[in-house]
This record gives sequence, C-alpha cells and structure tokens, in this order.
Amino acid sequence: MTARVDLLVTSGTFSLDGGTWEVDNNVWIVGDDEEAIVVDAAHDADAIIAALGGRTLRAVVCTHAHNDHIDAAPALADATGAPVLLHPDDLPLWKQTHPGRAPDGELADGQTLTVACVALTVLHTPGHAPGAVCLHAPELDTVLTGDTLFRGGPGATGRSFSDFPTIIDSIRGRLLTLPPGTLVRPGHGETTTIGAEAPHLQEWIDRGH
Repeated sequence: MTARVDLLVTSGTFSLDGGTWEVDNNVWIVGDDEEAIVVDAAHDADAIIAALGGRTLRAVVCTHAHNDHIDAAPALADATGAPVLLHPDDLPLWKQTHPGRAPDGELADGQTLTVACVALTVLHTPGHAPGAVCLHAPELDTVLTGDTLFRGGPGATGRSFSDFPTIIDSIRGRLLTLPPGTLVRPGHGETTTIGAEAPHLQEWIDRGH
C-alpha cells in the first residue's frame, strides 16, 4: 500500500506566559491504510481517532510541547496504546500541560521513525521551543515542521523558552539544506516548499522577532 500524508485541522486554545489565544492546528497523519503515526495531537482525541479510521497507531509524535500541540496526546495514547514521543529538552513545557503524565519515549536528532515502509528522520530544530523537532520523509517529499517554519517565515520567538537567532540557525542549517521541492507541512496554516521559503531568509533576519 502507498503511504500518504493526511491532514486534520482541529481548533482550541494556545496558552503561555499568562495569555490565551484561539488557534487552529494541523494534525498530520502519516501512513497507509493499515498503520500510521500522528504528528501533534492537538485539541481533540476523538476527531483524531475518527480520522485514523481504524488504522493501527504506531506513535504520537510531538514536534514540541506547547499545549496546543500536545493537549490531546495522553487521551489519544490511552485510547490506542501508542506511545507519546517528545524531545527531552521540551519536558519543562510538557509539564506545564501534563504535570502528572510523562511522555512514553524520547526523540533524538537523527533518529528514524518508520511507518508504512516510510522512514521519517528526526531533525532537532530548537528556537521556537528548546526541544522542537521536524520530521523529514524524503520518500514523501515532505518535512513536517511543527512551528519551526511556516509559509512566510519562522515560528514565533517572543515568548518563554524561545530564541530568534536559534530558530534562524535551525532553519538555515537543518531545513533550507533540504531539496527545494520538499513540501513544508507546518503546525498551522498552509503547506509551502523549501524552495519558496529559502529566498526570504535574509528578510526574516533583518526583520527579527
């Protein structure tokens, strides 16, 4: 069976540093008709389970631990038996949302996750959050970027645990080195490509954040 990337958009709130905002999140489901992984279990475990359509869930992968990307992760894991995976540098953020429940496993730079015969390589891309990661799936011409890179620029770095020079270094060193045709599937908003975003790097640097 052919692997694919499916998109589910869920809605809820993002809270940090005393503020709360309404957000729509992209939940990416990578797999085939038999098995899948979920990237960023946002807001609604029941909707994610429905989108899986009976497929075996192999893992719940967190690109980072802001609450809007992980709030449904424990419920999804409990319902499916799939482990929740997070880079350990984001544990302080995770504990703000789920103080009584730890992730089930760690993500590490260079680690390979395999689903439906497709390999996804973990790229540690700190900046938006210390443990932010992206997942590169060359066979699907895709990189799942969480909140590190969007259509139009980098993720926000104006709140706790974030740093603008660090996210620029991550984008320059880990993402813009990918083939230009690579689809960028972010945590919010529309899909873009590496080639479409690369020319704007200096503009992002000049603008700061």
